[in-house]
Amino acid sequence: MSSLTSPVTGQAHMWRGIIEEYRDRMPVSETTPIVTLREGGTPLIHSEYLSELTGCEVHLKFDGSNPTGSFKDRGMTMAISKAKEAGAEAVICASTGNTSAAAAAYAAKAGMTAGVIVPKGKIALGKLAQALVHGAKVIQIDGNFDQALTICRELADTEPVELVNSVNPYRIDGQRSGAWEVVDQLGRAPDVHVMPVGNAGNITAYWRGYREYHADKIIDQLPVMRGYQAAGAAPIVLGAKVDKPETIATAIRIGNPASWQWAVEAAEESGGSIRAVTDPQIMAAFRLVARHGVFAEMASSASIAGLLELKERGDLEPGQTVVCVLTGHGLKDPEWAISDSDEPVTIPPEAEAAAIELGLR
Repeated sequence: MSSLTSPVTGQAHMWRGIIEEYRDRMPVSETTPIVTLREGGTPLIHSEYLSELTGCEVHLKFDGSNPTGSFKDRGMTMAISKAKEAGAEAVICASTGNTSAAAAAYAAKAGMTAGVIVPKGKIALGKLAQALVHGAKVIQIDGNFDQALTICRELADTEPVELVNSVNPYRIDGQRSGAWEVVDQLGRAPDVHVMPVGNAGNITAYWRGYREYHADKIIDQLPVMRGYQAAGAAPIVLGAKVDKPETIATAIRIGNPASWQWAVEAAEESGGSIRAVTDPQIMAAFRLVARHGVFAEMASSASIAGLLELKERGDLEPGQTVVCVLTGHGLKDPEWAISDSDEPVTIPPEAEAAAIELGLR
């Protein structure tokens, strides 16, 4: 877990979670019951390889190191805390995986019931396992994420249950913390910020976070926001809903993003863009970043594929500082990692045989 140095004592203290670390920026009071797993404080990893490849200084914000393995924890600590403050006993969400894992974990921590509605056969096994093991009631539908979210909205309107998808404003409030951490870790805002776009809440939240720091004169410039959808699930790029989104990047397999307009505003106001990368580009980026030390989930790799696309198009200037968000851990969806790797070899239990196989002899 990350630690910070106290300006008072000069000694390190344990990271307390995003609400406590940024309490003066969060919509909480002294009586708000803070439900936390000490999320946030995730590493900003300098990538020597990508820096050399692009001619920029490239850093990877690895949110896969959050408690449930994705950036969703940042929003969920806020959403569940506020739901508990409001007296809710149950929460519900639609999910392609990461939201369900975070909702289930934080609801369990709060002693609340969690209901999760997922598209049948469209959720990675690791994420489904998380929701189940935390005790959530998981319901599969013969439909996609957008249909699942419609059901959840209807239930939240008619039943005593709190909706904790990113349409819940407290989710966005929590996710802003990622931008603040990037600035606090770098000592400045990056020139370019690259990230995957699915339901579009994260790019919305990061832009708000950067703008707040800028308004408070903590930073003197704002980054250019570059969002990337998967080509088979790119409604913002196409300018129309996608009824049957398809991509290997399950976490961004969304055809009608809830935060669509806010994401467009983030791109336009920052002088950036929202574009698409193909599944082969995402897969290549997934392999590349893993071979250089960071195991991120497939959807995360859309930001790396996007970085390479920016380089190819000439949209990066030499020496720029670039941050790519890796939204989730690779163990969320291990099937792709295994299917894309060589089978382990079997040898006799002898050092000589191992040396030969390793190419040492």
